[in-house]
Amino acid sequence: MADPLRGWGCRELFLLSMLLGTLWGAGAGQIRYSVPEELDKGSFVGNIAKELGLDSWELVERGVRIVSRGRTQLFALNPRSGSLVTAGRIDREELCAQSARCLVSFNVLVENKMKMYGVEVEIIDINDNFPRFRDEEVKVKVNENAAVGTQLVLPFARDADVGVNSLQSYQLSSNMHFSLAEKSDTDGQKYPELVLEQPLDREKVAVHDLLLTALDGGDPILSGTTHIRVMVLDANDNAPLFTQSEYRVSVPENIALGTQLLTLTATDPDEGINGKLTYSFRNEEDKISETFQLDSNLGEISTLQSLDYEESRFYHMEVVAQDGGALLASAKVLITVQDVNDNVPEVILTSLASSVSEDCLPGTIIALFSVHDGDSGENGEIACSIPRNLPFKLEKSVDNYYHLLTTRALDREEISDYNITVTVTDCGNPPLSTENHISLKVTDINDNPPVFPHTLYYTYIPENNPRGISIFSVNAHDPDSGNNAQVTYSLVENKFQGTPLSSCVSINSDTGVLYALCSFDYEQVRELQLWVMASDSGDPPLSSNVSLSLFILDQNDNAPEILYPALPTDGSTGVELAPRSAEPGYLVTKVVAVDRDSGQNAWLSYRLRKASDPGLFAVGLHTGEVRTARALLDRDSLKQSLVVAVQDHGQPPLSATVTLTVAVADSIPDVLADLGSLKPSADPDDSSLTLYLVVAVAAVSCVFLAFVIALLALRLRRWHRSRVLQASLSGLASAPASHFVGVDGVRAFLQTYSQEVSLTADSRRSHVIFPQPNYADTLISQESCEKSEPLLISEKITAKETELGVVRQAPPNTDWRFSQAQRPGTSGSQNGDETGTWPNNQFDTEMLQAMILASASEAADGSSTLGGGAGTMGLSARYGPQFTLQHVPDYRQNVYIPGSNATLTNAAGKRDGKAPAGGNGNKKKSGKKEKK
Repeated sequence: MADPLRGWGCRELFLLSMLLGTLWGAGAGQIRYSVPEELDKGSFVGNIAKELGLDSWELVERGVRIVSRGRTQLFALNPRSGSLVTAGRIDREELCAQSARCLVSFNVLVENKMKMYGVEVEIIDINDNFPRFRDEEVKVKVNENAAVGTQLVLPFARDADVGVNSLQSYQLSSNMHFSLAEKSDTDGQKYPELVLEQPLDREKVAVHDLLLTALDGGDPILSGTTHIRVMVLDANDNAPLFTQSEYRVSVPENIALGTQLLTLTATDPDEGINGKLTYSFRNEEDKISETFQLDSNLGEISTLQSLDYEESRFYHMEVVAQDGGALLASAKVLITVQDVNDNVPEVILTSLASSVSEDCLPGTIIALFSVHDGDSGENGEIACSIPRNLPFKLEKSVDNYYHLLTTRALDREEISDYNITVTVTDCGNPPLSTENHISLKVTDINDNPPVFPHTLYYTYIPENNPRGISIFSVNAHDPDSGNNAQVTYSLVENKFQGTPLSSCVSINSDTGVLYALCSFDYEQVRELQLWVMASDSGDPPLSSNVSLSLFILDQNDNAPEILYPALPTDGSTGVELAPRSAEPGYLVTKVVAVDRDSGQNAWLSYRLRKASDPGLFAVGLHTGEVRTARALLDRDSLKQSLVVAVQDHGQPPLSATVTLTVAVADSIPDVLADLGSLKPSADPDDSSLTLYLVVAVAAVSCVFLAFVIALLALRLRRWHRSRVLQASLSGLASAPASHFVGVDGVRAFLQTYSQEVSLTADSRRSHVIFPQPNYADTLISQESCEKSEPLLISEKITAKETELGVVRQAPPNTDWRFSQAQRPGTSGSQNGDETGTWPNNQFDTEMLQAMILASASEAADGSSTLGGGAGTMGLSARYGPQFTLQHVPDYRQNVYIPGSNATLTNAAGKRDGKAPAGGNGNKKKSGKKEKK
């Protein structure tokens, strides 16, 4: 019956929908299309690329995709054509049921811009559903005494289509007793009724069979039929009657199962079985019968299963009350479901950046997500928030979409990972909320240089260290990560004592451990200043420097060095003079030593290790002064040999020894007379020198005698011409004052030029030596010494001059003295005044005597000759003219003073450049002693 009614085909409907969709989309702000239902998969819906202002090939490049929530994807994008097509067959009735308009909404996301576009497609109904009756056969009972015009309720048909394609009319097969009437409800549903046109006679016709046809308005027209069997009953005069024609009730969706919703009440004035009513649903759907229960006797409606507002907001049903005589009445029931806040809001993450660089600009989009709540009204209103202490914010996009943005610059070193909690809360009572956690990792950039824990490092290393030893370890920390935090170490290039510092110290570039490439000497270097640079491996690399002071610790690696008496280079032995009249405590000589080390390693102590007569001499522990321990006796031998040991206080201690030869005699002639006890040289060649030595002694004595006579004559002449001492001194211009030694009077002068005779048992091998003056203690220049001739003088002349006292003592010349910076000595050498003069004149005289004896000893040993040096007359090199002030080494900066933590400095030596006036006092005292 429906086939002849078919009109337009699918193609015509499709073209019509395309035209409507184009017109509709052009006039709205949102992209809108319309498409008929039941199209094949891949059917064209619209050109989405054109709507987005893109070319078809840009859809894949820009990541354009469809985003829909919680439903099957109905549409798809064709990347080649840039069009929107169907993803499958669309059944409008399944999507929208009986709704007047069926709209499918979704969003199109442009991934690279994170921009959303709303798309709305209307599904147009086609006439693809037949009107359908619930039952194929329906029995209708009617009393035989029913009046003409009685209306009998018939079952109605349902058509899933809408609009003109829905149910439009009913048709009844032709018969003589009944006609068809239609009623329309407010919702547009049409209900057929059977109208009695002629009285019935059960005895003639007990059953009337009719065919009821339902027709829709589609093209072609579709129809459905049901068989109506009219049963004629005995008379029942009164039909049931409901108290209300329509019952309405509203219940919350969370009502308990089995709860009674309402009670329907109908009455029938008949008696007996004709008045007993039974209630039942009329023409109910399966969903109604599954959800609600109707008590057939009481008319009570209760729930069989829980209600869900989001699934169905209201229920329509019809209840029939029928008596025993087959008369019935019907009433409509409308159950409205009230929404309660029973759905928790949900968050759907659409797009997320798992990591972001720490140098990203504020406003960078981190994530795109949507929120949804299945409730309605206030229960469905949603508020979205994140913690306030985070550098992010939420910004609402289209529909219920939100952007998560950065609000300020990020710092990975402060926070490297963020766990962002997105809280979504509805406005229900009580409110429901849900949380969604977004993890974001902040990637590192090289924005932090390596940092040392300290701004300055210092360490110590003992000298004489082995090469390659580890000195120190530095460590720098870089708060970055990866290569940006990989630190390498290096030494800033510098020079030390003209050589690159890298030749002395190296550093491990990975560990920061410093190694010594050479062995350090504290006496050469005491401190090294290094600069360590730490660089990371970033691009570009960052670096920082730190200063490292390396202090060299002194070790006791230098033995004490004896300055006086110095060991002669020509093999001779120094001799000190001690008069037999010396009292206990008499200063014979002094051992002067220094140590190149410092501190306790340079603290020296002196001990008498060996002596010919152990009880005769004593050595000062800290001063080095050799003094007599008792009075000298006649039985004491002339030659005393002492071995003095000098030891420092290092660990282990180091020491040095010196051998002193002390001659015991009251005067120089006695020494010369007793020198025969000294052991002569065993060299056979020495005998050949005897003749030369005798001639030399005679020549020197003659020259010396002539010089003394001339000098005395000159002084006597000037004495008569001048009344004052200054005039007599100024008159000696032809004889320079530098010819006089810095001792008392002529005696010291004569002592300087005294004779020394060494006799042996074999007179042929005897030695006569006239030693040269000690130019280290006189002010005679080297030139004058070289030009002067040796003088010969006898002991008688010397004694005579001493008795007459003709030669007056010359005023002391302060220029002869050692300055503080030039004279050697340790803590015991400052016996005189602090003006830099020699300690005392007695010691000067003794020193000169020692020099004479030393020269005599050299002659006796045969190790020196008359031609030993220019103007030396065979004297030891340390007493010759070469022994000037500049040959005295200055070790005072390393000399430790016992009982003090200080060492001598050059300051005093600089101040001693000028001779102070205090030096004359010592000379005067010496002159008085000489007179005595």
